[in-house]
This record gives sequence, structure tokens and C-alpha cells, in this order.
Amino acid sequence: MEKENLMVGVGVGCDKVQVQVIRQTDAEMTFLLKGVRPSFANALRRIMISEVPTMAIEWVDFVKNDSALPDEVIANRLGQVPLTFDQKVYNLPDQCRCKGKGCSRCQVKLILKKKAPGMVYSGDLKSESPDVKPVFDKIPIVELFEEQELEFEAIAQLGFGKDHAKWQGAVVGYKGVPQIKIDAKRCNGCGVCVKRCVKKILTLKNKKVRVTSTLDCNLCLQCVDFCPKKAIEVKASEEDWVFNVESVCGLKVKDVVVAAADILDQKLENFSKNLRRLK
Repeated sequence: MEKENLMVGVGVGCDKVQVQVIRQTDAEMTFLLKGVRPSFANALRRIMISEVPTMAIEWVDFVKNDSALPDEVIANRLGQVPLTFDQKVYNLPDQCRCKGKGCSRCQVKLILKKKAPGMVYSGDLKSESPDVKPVFDKIPIVELFEEQELEFEAIAQLGFGKDHAKWQGAVVGYKGVPQIKIDAKRCNGCGVCVKRCVKKILTLKNKKVRVTSTLDCNLCLQCVDFCPKKAIEVKASEEDWVFNVESVCGLKVKDVVVAAADILDQKLENFSKNLRRLK
């Protein structure tokens, strides 16, 4: 995917922060976040992981379970199955008009009934809502042998990753943008750094070392440690960041990132309002 520049609001009193998408699919995204402090970058990471509402199975009512696994183990496995959902349709239970009692705006029922023999997969779940279904159909739940049967009703609802891992929105890693400097006066073109580079981003041509891809550097510092002339300096920026985000819920990765930015923006706005009340 071609690089894309986006402008995102980052809270009350803050300037615009530049976001540059490097790679993106429905499930994964790599992007640059420029012009923010480490605390801000980490706050965004934590929100993507634990504060973006996602859909997961919360309650399971077993009608019959003849399998080798107890009800608790199967219920736990069901909770780990990521479910698709429409962000505009469903409410968090405590924010719904029903006040958490359970209705079509905050809960979805899924039913499973299967007889042996064979493996029970996530795709065997039948949802009452067409927009709520397992992201992957071939997640194994339990294997049924001769004369065994599994039947239950499950209730899915929105929740936060900070309350349980089954609601985790994404797996997120980030690093300061690597800054690599090569002192041409000290470098003698021996090529040791090129051989030691784990990511193979250094090349040697005409006894001059070149950097081919700064963003792929993993900051292992092998080139620095083994350079006999100490001609290489590598450090991480504290203002520009490379994020690698993988969605592990029913949302596209872009929706997770945007939702996290909106949540962080709201937190900063609320914080600013509370500060103004202080005398």
C-alpha cells in the first residue's frame, strides 16, 4: 500500500499530529506517529489494547455437554473467539437504555447444537444477528466422539480488554524511529557492520556504508558494538514513532486505531475541563 498522510486531532490545546500509514490491510497496520512525547505514544498503545470496546461471549447456558471438556473450559474457549459487530449498533451494557438488563441493543444470542462424531468449530455458532459472527470459522472448540452431543446458548456483549483479555482490541508494538548516523571520516569501509546487521539494512559500495531502510532497523546495536572504528551511531527518536498494530477482535485495524484516537482525545478534553475547575 502507498504511504498515506492523515491529520488527527490529539486533544485540547495540542497541535495537529501527523500520521503516515506505511502498510495496511484489514488486520494489520504499520504507521508513523510524528511529533509526540513517549507518554502520549504509550497512552495510545494502551488504549488500542485495552479500552476500545469489542464484542465477545460473556455468558454460556449449557443444555447438554457430553464432551470430554467441562462446561467452564468450553465457555472460556468460546470467550476467546473474536466476533464481528457494527460499532454504530451496539452499546456497552451500562450505557444502554435497558441499564444492563439485556436487550437487542447491547446483547446478541448465539446458539450451537451439534452431535458426534466430529470437531466443533467456531463456524458452528449460529447468531441471531447477521452482523455478529466469528471472524474465523475454523477455530476448534472441542472434539465430539461417538454418542456425544453439545448444545448451548451464549450471550455476547461489548466489553474492554482491561476487564478481560477476550475483549482485547489489538496487539500493539511501537518503537522510536531509528536514527542512524555514519561518520564518513572514521569509517574505513571494512564492512563489519554490514555483516553484523540483523535486518540487512546496511550495504557497502565503493567502501562506503549506506542505509537502505531506516524504519526496518530493530535497534539491536550490533553494528555499533562491532564497528572497530566506532563510526556508527544509532539511537531512537523520542518524538517520532513506528507503530505495528494487529487487530485481534472483530474490527478492522483502522477502526481500532481511529477509535483509540477518539478515546484518547476525549480523555484529554475531560482532563482539561477538570483542570479549569480548579482554583
